[in-house]
Amino acid sequence: MIPISITKISESRISQFDQTNIQFGKVYTDHMFVVDYSNSKWDNPRIIPYQPFSLSPATSALHYGQAIFEGMKAFKNGKGEISLFRPTDNAKRLNISADRMMMPSIPEDIFMEGLLELLKLDQEWVPDTKGSALYIRPYMFATDAFIGVKPSENYTFCIFCSPVGPYYTNPLSVKIEDVYSRAVKGGTGFAKCAGNYAASLKPTWIAQSEGYDQILWTDALEHKYIEETGTTNIFFDINGKLVTPSKSDTLLAGITRDSVIKIAHNLNMSIEERKITVDELIIAAKDGSLREAFISGTAATILNIKAIGYQGTKFEIDSENPNRLSEKIKNHLLQLRSGDIEDKWGWRYRLDTPITNH
Repeated sequence: MIPISITKISESRISQFDQTNIQFGKVYTDHMFVVDYSNSKWDNPRIIPYQPFSLSPATSALHYGQAIFEGMKAFKNGKGEISLFRPTDNAKRLNISADRMMMPSIPEDIFMEGLLELLKLDQEWVPDTKGSALYIRPYMFATDAFIGVKPSENYTFCIFCSPVGPYYTNPLSVKIEDVYSRAVKGGTGFAKCAGNYAASLKPTWIAQSEGYDQILWTDALEHKYIEETGTTNIFFDINGKLVTPSKSDTLLAGITRDSVIKIAHNLNMSIEERKITVDELIIAAKDGSLREAFISGTAATILNIKAIGYQGTKFEIDSENPNRLSEKIKNHLLQLRSGDIEDKWGWRYRLDTPITNH
């Protein structure tokens, strides 16, 4: 166990929290976990009241973009049990991002112990209304007060939490993007870094001004192959076979994506990870062999797509069929998270689970 100093808030704000009207990402719990990196080591792990950071105007993350993050959720089931879903996988992926961005890795014991102590302190904030959860944001940023392009020597790692409802409430319409690009081979597409999301804002705004909810990225070289949406991975049911773009260095390796693939195999569904061309997708949409499309991600979980737009034409997709594959996978996933069925992969991590070295 690492020694974590704890400074509790003088009075909780939870009485101001309305579980019947939860907006995504606008309310934060009482405390946050913080640890600093300097002199080549992590030091001073602490839980303190949720508060602003004091930063130099020359803070290097603000100028040169060394900033990475993860997204996780804690859930409360009907028995009042609180659990996380695959938290150590988030810790591992954060360190993959850190390596690409020339940032120090965060030891898994610091990540997990800080996370669990924070959740134990703020567990009353975990909502139990349908579709709700406690969203958890671990992130790291460079803190050198230095104007110069080089890796920072100092960093801050922080975890804060926010009770949330559904990220999306209805099936989405997406526009296939064939002008702007998200990631290039050899770039940072596989890292969960801040700049990837900043680059998506303008093309997403354009798509939304045209009546779409999100964009569907294609490869940067030819705009020929489907990659992912602006915030999630994507799956298609083509003639009864699930297909999803294969992993590459231009794709974020989603933890929910991996869960969907494993659950689909477990349910004896036919599934392929491979390249999917825009042409193949449009032909399938036209001839009816595209039976469904859905996204997967921590915030969205699993959500259907009702329409795909391409070069001015919108193709409607049945998003209400109760027999769709996504519904079976989603139900299995929700039952796993709540502890209602056997967790054969050991994904569910209850808040009262003893901390061990993973």
